[in-house]
Amino acid sequence: MVNDTWPECLACSEESKQGKLLPLSDFGGQGAPVHYKAWVCSRPGCGFNLKIRNGDVYVNEPVSSGSTHSPRIR
Repeated sequence: MVNDTWPECLACSEESKQGKLLPLSDFGGQGAPVHYKAWVCSRPGCGFNLKIRNGDVYVNEPVSSGSTHSPRIR
């Protein structure tokens, strides 16, 4: 399924910007896919995000580039 219409970022719309919320997925502890685990604004200057962790919703947690991430050895 392809979706080319994403919801507008409400944080950006307050400032008359044009950011869109993009969904991100991850994998759970047992390796099962977790779809739409996070939503992040497409405009880098905004930084608005929503994340779901253990059933709780977190808003505007710090976002890092991931450049310092080291993959887990399996």
